[in-house]
Amino acid sequence: MPFVASLAELQAEASCPICLDYLRDPVTTDCGHNFCSSCIHQRWEDLQDILPCPVCFHHCPDRTFKRNVQLGHVTDLVQQLPTRKSKRRLQEGKALCEQHGQPLSLFCEKDLELLCPRCKVSSDHLGHPLTPIERAAADHRKKLKSYIEPLKKQVEDTEKGLQMQVSNLLELRQRVENRKQKLHADFEQFKHFLGKEQGAVHIRLLIEENDVQEKIIESKNQMSDHHSTLRSLLSEITEKCLQTDLDLLRGVESIRNTYECLQPPVAFSYKLKKEVCSLPPQYFGLQKMISTFQVDLTLDPETAHHTLLISQDRKTATSQMRPSHVSNPGTFTSYPAVLSCEGFDAGRRFWQVEVRGTGEWSLGMCKESFPRNGLLSPTPNNGCWQIQFWTSTFGPEDSGNLRQIGIFLDYELGEVSFYNMSNRSHLYTFSEVFTEKVIPYFSIRPSSESFSISIVNDES
Repeated sequence: MPFVASLAELQAEASCPICLDYLRDPVTTDCGHNFCSSCIHQRWEDLQDILPCPVCFHHCPDRTFKRNVQLGHVTDLVQQLPTRKSKRRLQEGKALCEQHGQPLSLFCEKDLELLCPRCKVSSDHLGHPLTPIERAAADHRKKLKSYIEPLKKQVEDTEKGLQMQVSNLLELRQRVENRKQKLHADFEQFKHFLGKEQGAVHIRLLIEENDVQEKIIESKNQMSDHHSTLRSLLSEITEKCLQTDLDLLRGVESIRNTYECLQPPVAFSYKLKKEVCSLPPQYFGLQKMISTFQVDLTLDPETAHHTLLISQDRKTATSQMRPSHVSNPGTFTSYPAVLSCEGFDAGRRFWQVEVRGTGEWSLGMCKESFPRNGLLSPTPNNGCWQIQFWTSTFGPEDSGNLRQIGIFLDYELGEVSFYNMSNRSHLYTFSEVFTEKVIPYFSIRPSSESFSISIVNDES
């Protein structure tokens, strides 16, 4: 009996752990295990960076093997010995069918189950596509590996989406805070009759913030859970690809179902409701005027006096003493003024101007044919309707605060009205019959300090 046992062990040592047959052209891996040259190459056919030993899963550095010539000779001698016991030994080493007790050698591609030869002819798998285990494992290994890159991409996309939701949460809080500050400024100006309304608007904002925040947090949590699922599945597939054929195929159905049923959560997007405070009746007209008729103007550098510097975005004119230069026929030469690029010959329009610095300045509009190189002062008689201001740090408080002016044009009615936007008060209205196109007009007198006029939009 010891001889029989030793003979069986010798035959087992001369067998390939992959195909369980005698070694053919044996090679030795870096970890010391022996395989048929064709078997190990086939097992690693679709692998790239990770090359695990099929026996101990040691990561081999490359596909270079040492041919074991002596073991090949020993295998040839072993094959000449009686093989009855060795075949029984090899069969005992195989996984057996629980129902029929025969070695599992086939894989049902429809039911994704391991079968023995007797299972093949059973009614449960009759007509189903059946594949040898080795080929099925290679096919499914390749299929599982095809999941890795898409999963990595989904993990990356989910991480970006997660970061976006976190940014949205911070942005939401910042926008709400900015909105609160703007509303608070209006409330301070009208707090003698808007005290209750201020609290009500803040409550509505808080409710909206909490509602949107909950939805963003929910979306963030969903993405976080999906991210964890993807990472877990990626780790499971990576580990599965390192397992033996039988272990890989036993769990392949669950992994495939999980992968194919993946549904990434939809990122939540939001838009805050436009909140405005309730103002007194005298304020309604101006607010409606702003929201309905406000236009986006730009300054025309071709009309600017040489002492005015126009910004790159054409929104700001700054007073700077500069040498005179050659001008075109449309340039102001006698007055430090500039026109907008836009002109109007019908309808209603509203625009706002913000003034910074100290000095003399004027705003209004002029007709298109207004002389730009004349010596006469701009007046309604020669087609320029403007109001003049002087801003000084040493002047009265009102003059120092008068930095935002609103202009409203009603072409058909023939009116140009001016408003102090700091306290929403009416300043002056010109009445005229317009017969040609009119253009917004801006003027800054030379100042010892840097002085600028900017076209702004009210976003309230």
